[in-house]
Amino acid sequence: MSQPKPIDDFGLWLSTFQQPGVLVELGTLLLCVLLAWGVSALLRRALARSQSGSSVLFGERLIDGALFPVLLLALAYVARTLLLQFVPLAVFRVAIPVLVSLVVIRIGVKVLQVAFPGAAWVRPLERSISWMAWGAMVLWVSGLLPVVLHEMDQISWKLGNGQVSLRTLLEGVITAGAVLIVALWISSAIEARLLRSVTGGELSLRKAISNATRGLLMFVGLMMALTMVGIDLTALSVLGGAIGVGIGFGLQKLAANYVSGFVILAERSMRIGDNVRVDNFDGRITDITARYTLIRSPVGRESIVPNEIMMTSRVENLSLADPRVWLSTVVSVAYDSDVDLVRRLLIEAATAQSRVLKDPAPSASLSAFGADGLEFTVGYWIADPENGQLNIRSEINMAILRALREHGVGIPYPQRVVHVQGPPLA
Repeated sequence: MSQPKPIDDFGLWLSTFQQPGVLVELGTLLLCVLLAWGVSALLRRALARSQSGSSVLFGERLIDGALFPVLLLALAYVARTLLLQFVPLAVFRVAIPVLVSLVVIRIGVKVLQVAFPGAAWVRPLERSISWMAWGAMVLWVSGLLPVVLHEMDQISWKLGNGQVSLRTLLEGVITAGAVLIVALWISSAIEARLLRSVTGGELSLRKAISNATRGLLMFVGLMMALTMVGIDLTALSVLGGAIGVGIGFGLQKLAANYVSGFVILAERSMRIGDNVRVDNFDGRITDITARYTLIRSPVGRESIVPNEIMMTSRVENLSLADPRVWLSTVVSVAYDSDVDLVRRLLIEAATAQSRVLKDPAPSASLSAFGADGLEFTVGYWIADPENGQLNIRSEINMAILRALREHGVGIPYPQRVVHVQGPPLA
């Protein structure tokens, strides 16, 4: 195979920049930019209600999304085809590769940002996509791309019964990446559509559907990418069997967590927003992923609980049947206190709090005769446990303390009798 010539008409291409036709190309390119800008602005304004600020097409700003460079690339292709019949092209030979690289970068970066918001590994991957796209653009414009591909095609090795070259491997990686990006784009659009303006019990079910859809699209995209590269999928049967055995033995905990996650989301026994108690940890479920459940306590602590624990352990769901929660506090008063007055003061202190329900009303009962005084138990109901339980208990305790002090009701201190024994007096 003969090696292709590096840059055949590079000097001729440079000389075309000195011709008057360059002004026509620049004017046409400027017109394409204005048309793409106007169409993107009109579409953004028309679809503002249905598109979020972080969408792939529109982004946070007009030029931040993928729609503007895609429209500009399409218009530039049409303009290049028309101008090619009248003037030798110079500007469009650079503009088209630049726009192609810009479209690849914008789509890849925006899809990763929407699909994996806040992930730490997204930023290095975005830089890698940018460097690869701009590097390919430079090789394309300079005419070195065929030379580089030819040299990569010469580096090959035997893999099984076939021959694999470095070029084939690179094309396979790029094809697989492009197919997976498209699959992520589709799954992110479906997820945004499912989770838009939904609250309550439907949120968990739609979250399960979106997770299953993303996993299915990623699997189908990977299979399509392997097929497009030329890999026989039947050759992966042995590998699939090995992976199944590995999941059955070495990864059984991980598999159990994923299966438990889909079961929780499907049967809706626990939903996002429920208040639960797991292993003496109280909090509200803020997210249910395929592997773990995120529980946030009223004081700001977060607990990551594997889904297998949520399925096999005892979990108290405080929000499933009735959001009302009964709380209590114990107060000791002196034995010579007026019992009726103490009961009235305790009930009034609990009733004065806005979060305490009036029906059923708070109650105060003489629960025990303590070693140091009479013990009263104050019981009350609240309907918003997600706002915290310790804070309401503290407010009621302080109100009780103020009321007892104002009415002269004593709170006994621990009393102990000490017997001192010594030698008999002389």
